[in-house]
Amino acid sequence: MHAIAIPEPGGPEALVWSEVPEPEPGEGEVLVEVVASAVNRADILQRQGFYNPPPGASPYPGLECSGRIAEVGPGVSGWAVGDEVCALLAGGGYAEKVVVPAGQLLPVPKGVDVRHAAALPEVTCTVWSNVFMISHLRPGETLLVHGGSSGIGTMAIQLAKAVGAKVAVTAGTEEKLAHCADLGADVLINYREQDFVAEVKKATDGAGADVILDNMGAKYLDRNVQTLAVNGRLAIIGMQGGIKGELNIAALLGKRAAISATSLRARPLPEKTAIVAAVREHVWPLLDGGHVRPVVDREIPMSDAAAAHRVVEESGHVGKVLLVVE
Repeated sequence: MHAIAIPEPGGPEALVWSEVPEPEPGEGEVLVEVVASAVNRADILQRQGFYNPPPGASPYPGLECSGRIAEVGPGVSGWAVGDEVCALLAGGGYAEKVVVPAGQLLPVPKGVDVRHAAALPEVTCTVWSNVFMISHLRPGETLLVHGGSSGIGTMAIQLAKAVGAKVAVTAGTEEKLAHCADLGADVLINYREQDFVAEVKKATDGAGADVILDNMGAKYLDRNVQTLAVNGRLAIIGMQGGIKGELNIAALLGKRAAISATSLRARPLPEKTAIVAAVREHVWPLLDGGHVRPVVDREIPMSDAAAAHRVVEESGHVGKVLLVVE
């Protein structure tokens, strides 16, 4: 089969469409013939040499995929050859075939094209686990999403609105904010021109955000704490703005607030299985009913993954950039 290998870390040109050995499913695993994968920031970090796969994972990038089951390994029940699926991966999505633990499989939702289903696993699992399982966003509360036009942002808007929350977003252009508004965002903040602390306070009569989903890390830490409401919850899922920041503990104590920080890739299989099961229970009915949808910016041939990485690094996209096996 073919896969995107990274012989040496570097720029997008480091991604090489190569002939590689085909994987074989083991106990509790299935082999998926990949139709599409999606580009995540973690893939870019891996390409640059900063984010190696966890032990035992595929060496190829790709944290999610969609396709059809080609082979079912021993000990697997409930899945059959030919089933259309999408999957959360620890790696290996940039390939024609990938081995997946059965607990990380999801059926392709009704009304969703099998290619576009590749845009779902990482964003649904990230948003549901952080915003709902950890931060317990409730109806009537306010969620602030940084990077509202990203893949994770576009899903967070939709899921928060589906449960009856108010949603504020930050983005860097009016065009991106317009896309967020189309998905249901209530408060639109251009972070290049506006202070998100002031804008969220104004939109909530001074109360602040009950939950913040943050992809920036250090750069926004102090202002995020300022933005939190009493009993607010800050969920950090990225560090695009740096890894070390100063935390005002007095401000955190005064608000009785909480900070969590998570990643999906290196979690043990039982934790991933639990998250995937929760997503199937709570999010998949919304997808099946057409209340929530994947947001896809464009599709690019997987063999030209370098072009897809350039698109994501330039940050001009809205939603997910897909890599399609031709």
